[in-house]
Amino acid sequence: MASRVSRRLLKDFLLKRVTSTPVSSVRHFSSSSSSETAPKIPHFSKKGRLLTGATIGLVIAGGAYVSTVDEATFCGWLFNATKLVNPFFALLDAEFAHKLAVLAAARGWVPREKRPDPSILGLEVWGRKFSNPIGLAAGFDKNAEAIDGLLGLGFGFVEVGSVTPVPQEGNPKPRIFRLRQEGAIINRCGFNSEGIVAVAKRLGAQHGKRKLDETSSASSTSNNDVKHGGKAGPGILGVNLGKNKTSEDAAADYVQGVHSLSQYSDYLVINVSSPNTPGLRMLQGRKQLKDLVKKVQAARDEMQWGEEGPPPLLVKIAPDLSKEDLEDIAAVALALRLDGLIISNTTISRPDSVKKSPVAEETGGLSGKPLLNLSTNILKEMFILTRGKIPLIGCGGVFSGEDAYKKVRAGATLVQLYTGFAYGGPALIPRIKAELAECLERDGFKSISEAVGADYR
Repeated sequence: MASRVSRRLLKDFLLKRVTSTPVSSVRHFSSSSSSETAPKIPHFSKKGRLLTGATIGLVIAGGAYVSTVDEATFCGWLFNATKLVNPFFALLDAEFAHKLAVLAAARGWVPREKRPDPSILGLEVWGRKFSNPIGLAAGFDKNAEAIDGLLGLGFGFVEVGSVTPVPQEGNPKPRIFRLRQEGAIINRCGFNSEGIVAVAKRLGAQHGKRKLDETSSASSTSNNDVKHGGKAGPGILGVNLGKNKTSEDAAADYVQGVHSLSQYSDYLVINVSSPNTPGLRMLQGRKQLKDLVKKVQAARDEMQWGEEGPPPLLVKIAPDLSKEDLEDIAAVALALRLDGLIISNTTISRPDSVKKSPVAEETGGLSGKPLLNLSTNILKEMFILTRGKIPLIGCGGVFSGEDAYKKVRAGATLVQLYTGFAYGGPALIPRIKAELAECLERDGFKSISEAVGADYR
């Protein structure tokens, strides 16, 4: 395929060069009448001839290279090439760089993973098949603009949002700050969202396209084929729900999100842990969380569902919780048979590794490498408290396959990243998956599922 494409591009390029050159440039005319009627011969400088020759040479060389490599090698080359772009993004304002990255994924200006994931990474959760356990956390694609491009990068799942019922601008800018040396980010965005209506429109269009693709490919697909993916494409789609800053009824906001977006999602998340919405973390208290989850579950269950049943419902919690807080959350999760917990959101604490940075004085949630140990310790506690009965998603500080492996051994069934992706770009994804597979094989595990909670069995 790559060979055919390269040859076609080369052919088109050469045809354009040939057809754009005046016939008279061959200088075959000797009579005065012929020279008078012929077009003027363009003057090419030495630099121009050299540039043209170099361009043709590069196209020929590139075409020759592509025609000799297999698809997997070419795909790897594209992912590695994205490393060249990272320094450019580092020069831009953090929020502008983020918007540009979302735009690139939405327009398909990012590589698409064509290589199969290592079979050892495949697993099934909530009756859904994941080709790998590495996902993109909420906060990157807040408004569901780039789902197809992001899933195409090779994530096992992508979580969009947080989505609020009514559009809101969020907190004043600047509100995203890099701590590059520490591999961290501080943000105080405050649920900036285009709102449920805009997101539902995009998800509906994506869902319709997915169904059309499934119908058109049904005749060529064997019924025995194992098909990874969900409602949005080749991977699983999660929708993270938030509340509006000025809302006085948080439960009503989450219920509205369920009614409008659950039909397009493979799982739903109640976000009660962002530090940038006043009073939101108060909803993590035992009574408040129990009342909230019961209302949201009821709203989901009263809707009409097909054979698949309703989407799983998860709660995302903060890392800044006491042992008593964790015990309360675990008790609610077990009593109400919650489908999962995401551990964790950003932290309002400032670990020693970042305290010396002047940026650390900015208010907001800290994410990235300094959060790894804190969030993993909370993950361990919650795995023990829930006795491994509830799927946990480990999030916070994942920059490598070894980091992801620590989360899995601590009790995470799935793993999410965000800050690592912001710094490492697309090339980080295949690297993390390969490293994670190596960790599993090194320790004798035959599947990712065998390693979940291995430190506490």
